Amino acid sequence: MSRGINVASDPMPEKSTPEALSQRIHARLLARSHGPAWSAISVHLLSHQPLETNLLVPAVAEPLLVWIVSGSARVEERDIGGVWMSVEVSAGDFYLTQSETPYELRWETSGGEPLCVMHLYLGLPIYQRAVAEVFGAEGGEGFRLADISGERDETISGLMGMILGELRGSAGPSEMVVQGIAQALAVHFVRHYGKRDASARVRRGALPAFKLQRVVRLMEAGLDQAFNLESLAAEAELSAFHFSRVFKQSTGSSPSDYFIQLKMAEARRLLRETDRSIISIALDLGYSSPSHFAQVFRRQVGVSPRDYRG
Repeated sequence: MSRGINVASDPMPEKSTPEALSQRIHARLLARSHGPAWSAISVHLLSHQPLETNLLVPAVAEPLLVWIVSGSARVEERDIGGVWMSVEVSAGDFYLTQSETPYELRWETSGGEPLCVMHLYLGLPIYQRAVAEVFGAEGGEGFRLADISGERDETISGLMGMILGELRGSAGPSEMVVQGIAQALAVHFVRHYGKRDASARVRRGALPAFKLQRVVRLMEAGLDQAFNLESLAAEAELSAFHFSRVFKQSTGSSPSDYFIQLKMAEARRLLRETDRSIISIALDLGYSSPSHFAQVFRRQVGVSPRDYRG
């Protein structure tokens, strides 16, 4: 499924738009990891909408495991602008990626059961320790995980089921249990789903998932404000120059372009889900001129706001 970002917990309206992971569209956050027990991994439990027509998934630094908790779907992936590759998935199947570039994703569910998935980002320190343990201090040079799409592994299912229990348990997560499962997953990934390649280039530049999520949340909280590169870079704890470079490597877009995309995603949602006037929507998104808003919307979406609503 996706190799990318977190989605927020707002209930889904009956009518919406097929947007990339803008933290509100096409998924509902059921639970997420929080607190010291989860220092080695980051986990999000998501319930997806039945149809996603084009999702841009950013690259992040950490390996990402996506495990299908319930439901079934036909999922298609491709490199940006490439050929779609499809696979049928159901509960218990998993995706694994250490993607170095953004890519596109779409799906349609089958059957009546909701598509529920769990995203697990494996922290780089525990992943690197697993590589060193399996291959030795020097033997992991050039090692990388394979990209796995829609396969099944009973060991992974067992460990992810335990993670789900810790995530949703009423007693609260046990740090010892979570850390132990994280270590077992890391070693299992390295033993069974990777290879050493002396010609492989060192992975550089992608933002850690938690920093990318923080930056996107800050962008979304300020859609009515002017773009501010310095504040975003500060949120990521990077210089403006370095932040711009690694953000584009992760998402395929510059920070300013991505900010506009989020504005237009929100505009599309409001046009579809509400009866608010176009002028009101433009003002809420920081456009003092409705004509400027319409110009940007047409450039991004291909039609005018009025035609889109129609």
